[in-house]
Amino acid sequence: MNAGSGGGVPVLRSDEDFMRRALELARRAEAEDEVPVGAVVVADGCILGEGWNRPVGSSDPTAHAEMLALRAAGAARDSYRLGGATLYVTLEPCPMCTAAMVHARIARLVFGAWDPRQGAAGSVFDLAHSGALNHSLDSFGGVLAAECGALLKEFFRRRR
Repeated sequence: MNAGSGGGVPVLRSDEDFMRRALELARRAEAEDEVPVGAVVVADGCILGEGWNRPVGSSDPTAHAEMLALRAAGAARDSYRLGGATLYVTLEPCPMCTAAMVHARIARLVFGAWDPRQGAAGSVFDLAHSGALNHSLDSFGGVLAAECGALLKEFFRRRR
């Protein structure tokens, strides 16, 4: 199973703790020869959903870590609206994932490494804060950025 619920038991407390969990999930993606990105959706200190990149293995271009975590969180809440939740992800989200967070009404986005090629929370695009959309996210980048970035750099170095 590629995403799951934390069972409603708060076991992690800080942004760094939740990002460490996202890094564990990113390593799972890497073990499956996917780009190592992991994501966790949290509300009230409880993990609602998790995901790791799976587009290659699932033949699904939308199977980004964030999308899978959002799907799992929506199922856990029995609603596509995730107001009040925070999404933690090891890499700044792309436009598709950021737009999905806006539609889900995610309150807060916390990410690790910046994505200078397709980041949509301030690097290349700023969909997270766009006044043209009906919702915006509070976002914060750089949590465990060195560790998140090193995992990605090493993955791509090995592939070259």
